[in-house]
Amino acid sequence: MSRVRAPHCPLVLQTTFDSVNSEIKVPVYLLFFGGVSRIMAKRIQLVLNKDVSKLGRVGDLVEVAPGYARNYLLPQGLAVHTSPGILKQVERRRELERQRLAELKQEAEVTKKAIEGLKAIQIAKQVGENEAIFGTVTAQEVADALAAAINHEIDRRNITVPEVHALGTYRAEIKLHPEVSASFGVEVVPT
Repeated sequence: MSRVRAPHCPLVLQTTFDSVNSEIKVPVYLLFFGGVSRIMAKRIQLVLNKDVSKLGRVGDLVEVAPGYARNYLLPQGLAVHTSPGILKQVERRRELERQRLAELKQEAEVTKKAIEGLKAIQIAKQVGENEAIFGTVTAQEVADALAAAINHEIDRRNITVPEVHALGTYRAEIKLHPEVSASFGVEVVPT
C-alpha cells in the first residue's frame, strides 16, 4: 500500500485489488478525511417549487446529484427536501392535476363532436383563372370560421390546413387535446 497526496483531500491510500483473473491488478483509491473515510450519497430526492428547465415542473419529485441540490436548487429556492408531509402534498397535487386533465379531455371530446357534426365550413376567396385563388387559405381564417360555426374559441396553432390553391373542398385537422383530434371539411368558395 502506498500513500499518494491529492490536492482535494488530505490523504489518499492506493492499493491493488486482485480481480477475478489474478494476473490483473486494479488500483483502488481510498479517500480519508481526518482519519475517517467519507462516502457521499449518489442522488438526493427533492420536490421542485418552480419549473426548472431540463429537470421538471412544479411539484415534481426529482433525483439530483448532491452538489446540484446543495449549490443551486436549494439556495435559489427552486426545490425542497422531501419529507412524508411533502410527499403527501405532491400526491394530492398530482391527483388534482389528473382530475383537471380529465376535465380538459372531456371538454375536448364535446368540442370534437360539435366540429365533426358540421358539414363543412365555408371560406370565401377571390378567384382568378382556372378557379385558382389568390393567396392561400390560412389557419387563422379556418380558426375564425370554425369559431363562428361552433361558438367556441379555437387556437389557430392547433389547426393543420392542407395546401389550398384552388376552389373545392379540403379536409383540415385540429388537435384539441394531446389525445383528441378532429377532422372537418373546409369548402373554398368564390367571393
